Amino acid sequence: MSGKHPRNVTPMQQAARCGAKTRKGTPCAAPAVQGKQRCRMHGGAKGSGAPKGNRNALKHGLTTAEAIDLRKHINRLLRESREIIEKI
Repeated sequence: MSGKHPRNVTPMQQAARCGAKTRKGTPCAAPAVQGKQRCRMHGGAKGSGAPKGNRNALKHGLTTAEAIDLRKHINRLLRESREIIEKI
């Protein structure tokens, strides 16, 4: 910036900081929006996000409880069959 106008940055420096963590894992250094605990980049509006039990968020089903149980059952059967084959 050009000119000799003094900048008043004290209120910005004294503002409460955002409570979110960055992707790096460090705390966000941006000031929180007035009356909130998050900055303008991390502060979601009330009610935003998926509703509880949102079935629309299910994309592939690989991590459903049924799929995990089925994989465990198949792995157990494979392990037991290998043990039987080794005994023969």
